[in-house]
Amino acid sequence: MDIQIAVEADGWEDETALEALATRVLGAAETHLATREGQPFPQQGTEVSLVFADDEMIREINAEWRDKDKPTNVLSFPAFPVTPGKMPGPMLGDIIIARETVEREAVELDKTFEDHLTHLMVHGFLHLFGYDHMEVNDAEKMEALETRILAELGLSDPYAGQDPI
Repeated sequence: MDIQIAVEADGWEDETALEALATRVLGAAETHLATREGQPFPQQGTEVSLVFADDEMIREINAEWRDKDKPTNVLSFPAFPVTPGKMPGPMLGDIIIARETVEREAVELDKTFEDHLTHLMVHGFLHLFGYDHMEVNDAEKMEALETRILAELGLSDPYAGQDPI
């Protein structure tokens, strides 16, 4: 997988550290999807773009594309519509993450910034494959898949004790 990194806001780690984290996290998610979930991948490989933003940037994008004029933690934009388990194109899409929201949520959840960021990378990556959490049944599937991937990365269940979102 080719991961393109863009750091568009202050306060993030240096690009090399973010690329190393993204390679580890998204690589684990890709391996899990392929080997445990039967997700096919193009033979020529895939590309994903990760944008490390701030609350203001993600608020503007959220307002423009989702009519929600507020910041959020992560947004995902698949390059092409994909259904879970179906072959994606070589360009998976874009994942945009807002630093201030990740920091605030990590404190609220009593997690490290890196652990919460890892969760949001996995969450955003799954959206690129057509997973979502709009309906309870879909949320249960997506959250269970996130939990399995995060467990392989040594992280605990981020949804323990919560109803599906």
